Amino acid sequence: MKPLVLNPKEGRAYPMGRMTAVFKADLEETNSTLSVSEWWLEPNTEGPHIHKHPEAHLFYVIEGRLTVYLQGKDWLETESGSYIYIPGETEHGFENRSSNKVGFISINTPGGFEQSIPGIVNYFNENPLGDTKAST
Repeated sequence: MKPLVLNPKEGRAYPMGRMTAVFKADLEETNSTLSVSEWWLEPNTEGPHIHKHPEAHLFYVIEGRLTVYLQGKDWLETESGSYIYIPGETEHGFENRSSNKVGFISINTPGGFEQSIPGIVNYFNENPLGDTKAST
């Protein structure tokens, strides 16, 4: 492993219609310990449906208001500066119910989640994200 520095807007971008992921570091760069990505959702955009996977997430909201579903807590409104930890195998989801763009950093541990991104991109190309059911 070696140090890694990326400037703003650098990384591997994965457009998914009204949502985009930009991977900053993953398996090879972190020796499989974690992956780091930025996620951006357009206003009033639903995100992936409620799901779970083995990797844990740490979300940090960098811009706007992110609505997050957490198993056992239902839907929660978070704002810029909020930190959300989601243990592996915990049902979760996210969407942007606001009228402004929202962005957050996702750190997954262990690394490897990024290997599923091409399939996720294909899924959303065939099943475009729609409007959220509720706006705040």
